[in-house]
Amino acid sequence: MKKYAIILITFAAINLNFGQTVVIPKSTDSRVITTGVPFMLIAPDARSAAMGDMGVATSVDGFSQQWNPAKYAFSEAKSGISLSYTPYLSKLVNDISIGYATYFNRLNEYSAVSASFKYFSLGEITLTQDENDPGVNVKPNELTADIAYTLRLADQFSMAIAMRYMRSDLRIQQLPNSNAQAASTFGADITGFYQSEEEAYNDFNGRWRAGFAIQNLGPKFKYDDGGRENFQPTTLRLGGGFDFIFDEYSKLAVTAEVAKLLVPTPPVLGDEYEFTDNNGNGTYEESEDDLEGFPNNPITRNVIIEGQDTDVSFISGVFQSFGDAPGGFSEELREFTWALGAEYTYQENFAFRAGYFNEAEDKGARKFFALGAGFKYTTINIDLSYLFSASKVQSPLENTLRFSLTFNFGDGTYDEY
Repeated sequence: MKKYAIILITFAAINLNFGQTVVIPKSTDSRVITTGVPFMLIAPDARSAAMGDMGVATSVDGFSQQWNPAKYAFSEAKSGISLSYTPYLSKLVNDISIGYATYFNRLNEYSAVSASFKYFSLGEITLTQDENDPGVNVKPNELTADIAYTLRLADQFSMAIAMRYMRSDLRIQQLPNSNAQAASTFGADITGFYQSEEEAYNDFNGRWRAGFAIQNLGPKFKYDDGGRENFQPTTLRLGGGFDFIFDEYSKLAVTAEVAKLLVPTPPVLGDEYEFTDNNGNGTYEESEDDLEGFPNNPITRNVIIEGQDTDVSFISGVFQSFGDAPGGFSEELREFTWALGAEYTYQENFAFRAGYFNEAEDKGARKFFALGAGFKYTTINIDLSYLFSASKVQSPLENTLRFSLTFNFGDGTYDEY
């Protein structure tokens, strides 16, 4: 029998009829946290993508609805409409993409309303029963729609609440005896944003920024009556940044952000087998005892060895997510992703951006660099971004050009600086 150097041996029970049992763990090399509708975690706009998929503490723009709608209280424009298009898996197919549209309107000095719509198309798939079947074409897709209200609580601080509807139509209803249906649920965001007054330093002026967001807080959902319940991608984001204002023409903004899924960590699981205790010491020893039913016929499957049960409510899952990693505090820290980004702006008409995103190897291994640029012509902003993977796991967005367009109305209506 193959040697199990990393196996935890758990003495499960002693029974007169079935003898003694041992739980042999499954692979513990990776414990990636998975959720439903994961496309909601993808940066849909080119500016945020170019800075390493961040946006909770960057300066306000038309796409703040995705990251932190509280930023709209600091918009100089009265209102705006933004559109973005992101090809997905462009190296393999040409019909998978994410479309995103937002709208915001500052009601007055202290409040704003905003809304957005996001659509993830997985292209067209032809389903056939055999070689003579002409097939049925299906178009799986996912979408979200949300609205937010922003209130400025102080001169430098605002908060926002957003409500969101989500629909995921990925299951294939056309299969025989399928009772699958599109799944839907709702969620909420709670966000805050701080932006200081411009301060004078020795060689430049500066401004501090900070933000937080708890996103996609809502009930679990499933695709059919007997199916598994899926958590929403409930996420905590924290960020901070500083603007180096060199003169009236040029500015350099640097920002850092960390994020964590507020979803339970998968536990270490094992399968329980009966063994014959040949040496009578009450403990399974591979070289001396006989293991029965291995590997295809365990007595019990998916026994939790380390960690906690993930079959909990979404509220319990939020609190559990801070302390349920089987690897302890060090693993909890690895569940945080982090990003660094910079944006140089000249005369408010041209911007150059760069960023880096990092995720632990055993939590998904997403690592990439990004570059981008932005151009402003009258009331129109055009943004582009490009991603370079730095991981052995290839990104579905690698070598993909993303494009965003923003129309600002009443630019300069509010003076926030």
